[in-house]
Amino acid sequence: MLDTIDAVMAALRDNDARPYGRQRTVTAEELVDAADQFDDTGLRAMALLELMEAYEYDGERSKAPVVFARVLKLWDNDPGSFGEWATQQVFWRFKWVATSLLGTPDVPLASVRRWHGEMRDRYRAAGHGLQPYYAQRFHLAAHIGEDVQDAYELWAARPRTELSDCHACEVRAAASHLVRQGDDAAALDAWRPVLSGESTCAEEPHVSHAQALLPLLRQGRPDEARSSHLVGYRFARGKSGLARSVGQHIEFCALSGNEPRGLEILAENRDLFGVTGDPSGRLDFLTGVEVLIAGLARAGHGALAVSGPPGTSWTVDTLLAHLRTEADALAARFDARNGTPAVGSRRRDRLARRPLLAEPLALGVRAAAAPELAAVPVVPAVPVREAEPEPEDFAALVLRARELQLLGHPDADRLWRRIGERLTAEGEAAVTGAAGAARLGTVGQLRAELAERRAHAALDREDWEEGAAELRGAGDLFEREGLAGRALAARTRALVAVLVGDGSEDGSESASDGGADSARDVDWAALDAALARAEELAAAPGGPALADDDYLVVLQCRAYAAHHELVLALPEPPEEPPAEQAGRFALAVAAYREAAAARGSVRRLTVARQYAADVAARQGRITEAAEELRTVIAELEKAGQPWHTPRAYGLLGQALLQNGEQAEAVEVLQRALAAAARWADESYPFAATYLMVGHASAHLGDTGAAIRALSEAAGRFDRKGPAAAGDAARTRLQLADLLSGADRTADAVAVLESVLADAAAAGPEDRLFAQARLDLARGLYTLDEYRDAAEEYLRLATVLEGWTEDLHLRTMVAAEAAVALALADRWEAAHAARSRALAAQEQWPQTGPVSAMLRQFARLVVQREGADGLEEALARLAEADAVRERAESAEPEADAWYLRAAVHYERARAYAVADRYEEALAEADLAITAYEAGGERAETPRAEAVRLAALIEGTDLGRTSAARARLAAAVERCRTYGLEEAAEILADLRERLAD
Repeated sequence: MLDTIDAVMAALRDNDARPYGRQRTVTAEELVDAADQFDDTGLRAMALLELMEAYEYDGERSKAPVVFARVLKLWDNDPGSFGEWATQQVFWRFKWVATSLLGTPDVPLASVRRWHGEMRDRYRAAGHGLQPYYAQRFHLAAHIGEDVQDAYELWAARPRTELSDCHACEVRAAASHLVRQGDDAAALDAWRPVLSGESTCAEEPHVSHAQALLPLLRQGRPDEARSSHLVGYRFARGKSGLARSVGQHIEFCALSGNEPRGLEILAENRDLFGVTGDPSGRLDFLTGVEVLIAGLARAGHGALAVSGPPGTSWTVDTLLAHLRTEADALAARFDARNGTPAVGSRRRDRLARRPLLAEPLALGVRAAAAPELAAVPVVPAVPVREAEPEPEDFAALVLRARELQLLGHPDADRLWRRIGERLTAEGEAAVTGAAGAARLGTVGQLRAELAERRAHAALDREDWEEGAAELRGAGDLFEREGLAGRALAARTRALVAVLVGDGSEDGSESASDGGADSARDVDWAALDAALARAEELAAAPGGPALADDDYLVVLQCRAYAAHHELVLALPEPPEEPPAEQAGRFALAVAAYREAAAARGSVRRLTVARQYAADVAARQGRITEAAEELRTVIAELEKAGQPWHTPRAYGLLGQALLQNGEQAEAVEVLQRALAAAARWADESYPFAATYLMVGHASAHLGDTGAAIRALSEAAGRFDRKGPAAAGDAARTRLQLADLLSGADRTADAVAVLESVLADAAAAGPEDRLFAQARLDLARGLYTLDEYRDAAEEYLRLATVLEGWTEDLHLRTMVAAEAAVALALADRWEAAHAARSRALAAQEQWPQTGPVSAMLRQFARLVVQREGADGLEEALARLAEADAVRERAESAEPEADAWYLRAAVHYERARAYAVADRYEEALAEADLAITAYEAGGERAETPRAEAVRLAALIEGTDLGRTSAARARLAAAVERCRTYGLEEAAEILADLRERLAD
């Protein structure tokens, strides 16, 4: 019941603790009505100021002036009833009203300027400096595009006052001005203290992260752009008051080749279409969305379903029309009000932007929206070389495609696609009517060749069953045309294509140019029959009915099958491989190698050598493998076939990694990636190679390179579709771990959230998602987002209920959840979780986490209740001692010294808060003594215990000499152990006690 002043004040405090959003805004409106029933100026002012704040951060800025008019009326009638905070806010919020008026096109410009004059006069009368007034003058000039530099200098040259915007917000304003002036480099230099986190406020650095995205890309700083997107979007997501920032993140996605991510953000924030209380922010949001949608329309995706204003189904084309209509009209209203074209011009400039990168920037997060776009980037990679021309003459086109296919040239795929298009469009006449048609063979042969290319395309996208089926179909078509050799080659490929499907991507080349290990049995009877048939065809009277390359394909398939079989059977080095598989592999590779050499096929010969090198590397014969692969690379370059080198480089990089030569491995793997990109080899295992680069870079301590590589690897796995979802998720877990270790927890949390976007489909035994959720909960905890952390812990606890192994995790998770709940001020739930943790401790002990939970509870209780919480705090610490003692009685606890000392330390703190200083000092001394048992690794916490003891002894008990003597000894001890930072802290305290 809000029937007393105290009740309304309590409700205002409760509402102030809520996150900004619709609930807080509605409650604030109700509390204004509740306050109006009392003749209390101070209460009414507080309620109105709370409502104004709710509007400011909930996308309802246009309502602020009316509310503030009521505040000013109260102030003018009874300023004495305003407290110190409310008085300061009266003058502070003049700026909010100025921003609201400027951002509403229905407010005449004369009214905006009159308000500026009102603000100036009131500031002068109250003795406040005018720098904030000149800031508003500058914002007006920047908005209408007139006298901008003069207004900027008038503002920037003035000293800051207590009513100036915070330092971080002023940095953002100055940097944004430099961006508008076209000086991205200077803007980013100005932004440095904000983007680095040195200067922050309620909205910064997150708003600046959004505004700096495109300048960072334009300045060639993609790593920082990636981080700004991950960190900044998490903050802006779903916030009505930050619709402008959300639009900037969507625009960034469109211009960095991340259209699927942009569509996902749009879907997450579709409710922002209904936020109309901040017209200026709305225009920026709509324009950012339009940049994305217009780009998709230009790329031919007009029929793609997308998210738009709720209540209607939208496609790219229909949403684009809607956006243009509304945003153009809104911009025109601003320009009409301002009498200048500045707003519309800025909008047109944004819409004229085109993608800034040749390839998509790997963000490290998964985008589930529009998988058809994720599979084929809207911004295609362009080979860094002159592409093979496409002859206009159909016969010349086919003959050139066949030549390139024989060489394994990557441009053959493009030419065959063109052949398929022309055959579909022109029919059989394309063949029969072509000049030199006799050289092309039959239409049936051409259809068989196209079926063979479809098979290769299916294998490239790792659809093994479809690829094998297409190969069998191609074999039948070739047979029908009397091409027995081609038929045999296609059918033999089908025998081994299905072997690849159970494997993982690596750098080797398979019989179908894919390559991997698998778990299927080799059909040696069929492969022996294929070899016999090949020998028969090669010896046919009247000339061989089998081309050299078709014969080599049969031998390559046998070599690949033998490689596959041997790899599965290989024991860990230095054990010898099983004789049967090793012997079969040696014979198959030798036969393939000799035949390739005899027929002069460098391509096939080097494949045979790669098989041998790969097996050597797996058996630990790294030097032999590396020498073989370097020879392969040299032979391919000498033969003028560099497009085959990427896989050899990839295998060489793997071998070097296996041998611990990370630096050289990174260099070699980068060569593999560069060569594969140069030749547009779509079948190359980019994802696995980037993953290896990431691991090697991390080992070398090059965290930036590792983050880039793992982000790229995750994105590449995404492009391979659902079959690689597990690989993508595992890669992101590694990426998140790397980011956390680099003290980039917010980035890590964004990555983990994207992993868990698919968690709804995970079963209770899916440990990958369970690990991701645990990491996410801990990341949120580190970011002080305790409520969200607690929710993740509780979701994880539900998952763990279905586990039959690793049951100790239930105890650990319950303990960590309890602390998060307590820090989120959800004490009832926290105590319930504590009870669950203690009960689980009896069955599945996790003494460290449970003791830490109880110590944290003790600390939080005395922080919240002071001396009144001492009894409960001591009870929690007694529970911690009991937990340790029970664990030690069952099995010696390796860190018992730490658990004992840490409880003494917390008990000392609790007694000190309750002003029971003698008992506090005694407990601190017990902590110091207990830490002695931990040896050198206990020196840091021991130094902290000494610091606490000295504070109690010198400050609270007045025994300064004893405290300083204690500290002097501790300083020397810290320096002996190389703990310089601890020594400095203790020495500083000793000096302060002397003063």
